[in-house]
Amino acid sequence: MLVGEVLSRLRQLQNPAAVQALQKQGVTPRAALGVSDQDLRKLASEIGVDRLIAQQLWASGIHDARVLASMVDDPARVTPKQMERWVRDFDSWALCDACCVNLFDKTPFAYAKAVAWSARKEEYVKRAAFSLVAALAQTDQKAADSEFLRFIPIVKREAADERPFVRKSIAWALKEIGKRNKSLKKIALDTAKELDKLEAKSAHWIATDAIKELTAPPKASKSAAPKAAKRSAKVSA
Repeated sequence: MLVGEVLSRLRQLQNPAAVQALQKQGVTPRAALGVSDQDLRKLASEIGVDRLIAQQLWASGIHDARVLASMVDDPARVTPKQMERWVRDFDSWALCDACCVNLFDKTPFAYAKAVAWSARKEEYVKRAAFSLVAALAQTDQKAADSEFLRFIPIVKREAADERPFVRKSIAWALKEIGKRNKSLKKIALDTAKELDKLEAKSAHWIATDAIKELTAPPKASKSAAPKAAKRSAKVSA
């Protein structure tokens, strides 16, 4: 499949109403088509792993094409230079998170980049740091606790950042670290309680969000409790 064909398919799938919905969620890239995640993943499965197409899709500057690029690129061939180039192009939390969850967390440089990006000033670069930590906490099942413990001081250091897209990613990272096991859950909760004592409103927000989710009762399975109220699993921006 050639990149021209892929872009043509994306344009056929465009949905102006979805673009408006994205804008209400703070997603305002320079160019967006409103293609659904389901359609993007279906198209990605047709393309398969294709590094050339991924690079061409990214170069198009179209939001949906760039999300698709994160789905079809080869993480084994992604370089630190490419990660730096792409992260500088992030213009929304949605593109940031897509790249972290679909691609960056599968590269050998994920942990190092998360540490480095956490100290950067750019909003979406800093968000990428913590979105990447959250993704790694979810997917890297073989990682030792020490890999995530080193991010606890970073969470504390950056918790005063008042930018909504940053503080939400910090809370996301802390919650996902806490969900890995009982030991990390205790540390995550202790960290949240420390943050709650700080004067910064963002630190209090992060603490409240993390404590609420990490202390919530486990969700009942449908088979065990068919009448249980449905709860949304949607991750907030």
